Amino acid sequence: MIDTTKRLSEFLPRLRAAEWIALDTEADSLHAYPAKLCLLQFSIPGADELVDPLAQMDLAPLWEALRGRELLLHGSDYDLRLLREHHRFVPHAVFDTMIAARLLGVMKFGLQDLVGQTLGVVLEKGPQKADWAQRPLTERMANYARNDTRFLHPLVTKLREQLNAKGRHSWQEESCAALVAECAIVPPPDPERWRIKGAARLTRSEMAVLRELWNWREQEATRANRPPFFLLSHDALLDLSIAAVDDAPLDPLLPRRFAPHRREGVVQAVMRGLAVPPDECPCELRGVSYHPTAGERARFDRMKEQRDRRAAELGIDPTLIASKQTLEWLSRRDSDPAKLLLNWQRGLMGL
Repeated sequence: MIDTTKRLSEFLPRLRAAEWIALDTEADSLHAYPAKLCLLQFSIPGADELVDPLAQMDLAPLWEALRGRELLLHGSDYDLRLLREHHRFVPHAVFDTMIAARLLGVMKFGLQDLVGQTLGVVLEKGPQKADWAQRPLTERMANYARNDTRFLHPLVTKLREQLNAKGRHSWQEESCAALVAECAIVPPPDPERWRIKGAARLTRSEMAVLRELWNWREQEATRANRPPFFLLSHDALLDLSIAAVDDAPLDPLLPRRFAPHRREGVVQAVMRGLAVPPDECPCELRGVSYHPTAGERARFDRMKEQRDRRAAELGIDPTLIASKQTLEWLSRRDSDPAKLLLNWQRGLMGL
């Protein structure tokens, strides 16, 4: 495990000189809140290394060593968002083996499936729900982590050959570039996150209480470094909101072993919600419905037929070319295909 500045400095020259770099991450979202990046796995020619981002060392030289390089990953959207969110790192380019497999028409594109089908290696499912923040890692956890990158380069080599043979390598490059760009975007704060499933059936007064309970749970979960659902489930928040407005007892709806300070926090949140003036209580969100014209419906049907026909000819999932929602947008007169589809997708759709 690379967990000191000295060990990191010894690894960096090898990383910079590597012909290729495979990367994966392990995060902890079951034992911490917000989720934290707990482990970085690297494979380079002749080595599979683990880097500890929780250790007290400056990782800036590591990110600098990776700039301008293509990184090999599998199912990389979550990894890319973690790296951007926690370390403000956005790679120059990636080769995502999941994207490649799907563009080749592979139906089972999990890493274990791909490594087994392509390389004939059986990978252990491993401790996927383990606490990756624990130190030291068990031998089984360390082996599992290394296996996430150990086979990526030979897998990429095989997939590149197949993509080139089918003339789809440019599709891969464009799709991966779009993924990197998408994951680099910092989403704006969502003031409506408290609208959990089931909130729409509440009255405005109940929604005001729910909003305060949600905010309290977020603050307490962050303070305690525990996932919110460990404190109170979504259903409990809904039931508490309804009970509060009905002036029903709250205690029966709280966990049996609920800390006194948390009970007080719930009570205070309920009181704040009940104190919201009626005209300031949240309103039900009403989506803006769109009714396509007869011409737009006909265009949708034509494009769907074109998409499905081309997908069948290529042996790929039709949604890789365009999702149903994308087709609906494309069917509108004022749509811009260049903003909705990649170049290779537009080519297949004839747009």
